Parts: sequence; C-alpha cells; structure tokens
Amino acid sequence: MRRSEREVSDIGVIEEIIKKADVCRIALAIDNIPYIVTMNFGYTNDPEQRLFFHCANEGRKLEMIRKNKYVCFEMDIEHQIYVRAEKDLKKGCNWGMKYRSVVGYGNISIITEKEAKKTGLDCIMKHYGDENEYIYDEKVLANTTVLRLDITEITGKKK
Repeated sequence: MRRSEREVSDIGVIEEIIKKADVCRIALAIDNIPYIVTMNFGYTNDPEQRLFFHCANEGRKLEMIRKNKYVCFEMDIEHQIYVRAEKDLKKGCNWGMKYRSVVGYGNISIITEKEAKKTGLDCIMKHYGDENEYIYDEKVLANTTVLRLDITEITGKKK
C-alpha cells in the first residue's frame, strides 16, 4: 500500500469492517476482460478465512469462475464526505472522503455438496440476521449455487 499510515493490518479491525459491510464486490477476469459483481455474503474465520456467496445456477459470473478461480474482493463502510478548509468551499479538489475498506484475494469455488451448501448459506444468513438454525427447502437448495472464496491475502484501509 502506497500510504502506509492508512493501512489496517490488525485482523480484528479488518473483521470489524467485514461485519459492518452490507455487500462485497468480487472482481473476476478471463482473457484480459474484467467483470465485477456486487453480492451479499457471509464471512467466517473458522477453520480458515472464507467468504460465502449465493447466486443463480447459471450466468456470466459462473462461466468466468469455471475458467479462472482467482478473484479479488472489496467491501467498504462509513463513507463521509468532508471539506478540507471551509474558507475554500468552492475550490475544486478541496473535498475528501473518509471511509474504511477491505481488499483481498483468493480462490473461489462452486460448492456442490448439499451439507456444505447449507453451511455456506448459514454463514450468509448469520451475516444479515442472527445465530438461528436455518431450514432450507430442497427446491431452493437445488436452484441456488453457493460459492466459497478461500482468502489468500487480505488487508484493510482507513482514511
């Protein structure tokens, strides 16, 4: 990171950012063509740092994952625009934005085993809900693809 004073390396702080994030953006690429998609997600660090996502059983995202499993992900929170100096309110480029973010890399895979799919969906549900035990309709499971991103690198940033 170019500005080391903005780097967040404490995993507790990084996980706090993840916990507060509403969505996660995943960047994929094949044949030098990038594609980014915003998704709902769940995070776990037990037994390893992982993100889970769900989607339909077909589409561009899945086609790309089948060709290249290495992805980048990003999430950000607490956006706040500020003016650097009130006296120069009309001066161009005198504004900034405070935020906290997480960027990482990893390998994403499509989960096919039913119990593993439920585990991934539970993780997503817990991110947006609570620690309930969830029950999934078999038809919903059949029509849902669950993705698991095994994180290989992660860092945070604050401004």
